[in-house]
Amino acid sequence: MVKDIPLTEITLRRYERPYDSSPRELVKKVCLSLGLLQPGDSRDIIVDILLVLEEARKQKAWLSSFEIRDKVEVVRKQNSLEVKGLAESNIRRQLKRLRDILLVDKQENKYRISEFENLAELFVNKIERFLIPQTIERVKEYLGKLEK
Repeated sequence: MVKDIPLTEITLRRYERPYDSSPRELVKKVCLSLGLLQPGDSRDIIVDILLVLEEARKQKAWLSSFEIRDKVEVVRKQNSLEVKGLAESNIRRQLKRLRDILLVDKQENKYRISEFENLAELFVNKIERFLIPQTIERVKEYLGKLEK
């Protein structure tokens, strides 16, 4: 029996232009735009994980999942948010999602924004130029087979 498990998956959403927003709000829009967060989802721990990793990128620091969890807890408290979703298994699951879309690297149980590049460059190089064209090409292959 063949299972329908995607090799890669990407969702893109378009929102209004970014205006005066806090760094957390900007990261939240990035997560929403890339399908990492669903509109109206209250479980938004991935926003804080990406925010923490983005701050670590500026110092070129690798972080363990435990360090990420601790920093996320601080960010959530600073923003008066519920401190839920901080289980180690959930942190690792969210990090895996970020790795799957090529935004985060893992080495020796430590994580970083890929190659310490800024997120705009990563989007262009890894998602726009790599994941999206491959996905479109595969859809075309299925459409071509359908025509035969």
